[in-house]
Amino acid sequence: MSIQKWTLDPAHTNIHFKAKHLMITTVTGSFGSFDGSVETEGEDFSTGKFSFSADVASISTGSEERDGHLKSDDFFNAEQFPKLTFVGKEVNNVDGDEFELHGEMTIRDVTKPIVLNIEVGGVAKDPWGNLKAGFSFKGKLNRKDFGLKFHVVNEAGNLLVSDEIKMEGEVQLAAVETAVEA
Repeated sequence: MSIQKWTLDPAHTNIHFKAKHLMITTVTGSFGSFDGSVETEGEDFSTGKFSFSADVASISTGSEERDGHLKSDDFFNAEQFPKLTFVGKEVNNVDGDEFELHGEMTIRDVTKPIVLNIEVGGVAKDPWGNLKAGFSFKGKLNRKDFGLKFHVVNEAGNLLVSDEIKMEGEVQLAAVETAVEA
């Protein structure tokens, strides 16, 4: 059996999150600095061991003031908790190239289980002969489960920021090493 090691290709990967603002519009943000790896048996991602981390200080929503607030203790507390992490524990095939990735997300030193819906795009070689793999993911979590405690309600009773946060992304992996196990 061969073990294929993969690393995130940051030039071809994007990670986004979405939150409702005043429960009437959606604000989208992303992380500019992140890292991740996967180990698979050959090119079979259903056997994958996934790990991911993002630098909280790299958060961007298009508003410097909002980004500063997200880095504060009301939300991520980037100074005390500079990274968020995800470790995939189990992959289940749902249908064809669609999978559920069960894992643990850690934010502010709080670890909770989450499920990501994965669609494998496939494996291909780039023009320089490098092996690449791609997939899309979607998931959601409750920010309060992780200690992101900011809670303001307007006079109409609407939350300023939704508790449910949606996550999505397009990920491209680059094969970095193949090992043969006896």
